Amino acid sequence: MFSSPVIDDRLITTFGRLAEAYNRLERRLGPAMQAEAGLPHVWFEVLLRLARSEGEQLSMSALAEQITLTTGGVTRLIDRMEAAGYVERRPCPTDRRVSYACLTDTGRGVLNRAATVHARNLREVFADFGESDLDTLDKLLDRLREAAPHLAP
Repeated sequence: MFSSPVIDDRLITTFGRLAEAYNRLERRLGPAMQAEAGLPHVWFEVLLRLARSEGEQLSMSALAEQITLTTGGVTRLIDRMEAAGYVERRPCPTDRRVSYACLTDTGRGVLNRAATVHARNLREVFADFGESDLDTLDKLLDRLREAAPHLAP
């Protein structure tokens, strides 16, 4: 078995555990949302971020950064979501190069239904976590999220 101090680095192991936990959650929660709410998980994330944004809209580049897709990937995703009636594009009034993805009434309705399903499923996943556990996890994830933009690409 190959081993070296570099591959046994604690942070490599910690990051691997974080990735594994995320992947397991996604494999459990994503199909459940699709089956119960008829919405792919990534669409839910887009709708949620739009709903929580000022004016229920985000520029394509801001949305790409938040959901970690390329701008081209977001453009294709928004094309599909727009065809479904969940979002619409609006041009920026001050910059022709910028367009916004905006939540529609239909999108808001499907988001509310999906959020009910997602919250119920998350309560099952986190049933053994107390309030202090969740507070600690939130604080650590916020610190990690804040540290990430400062790292070189």
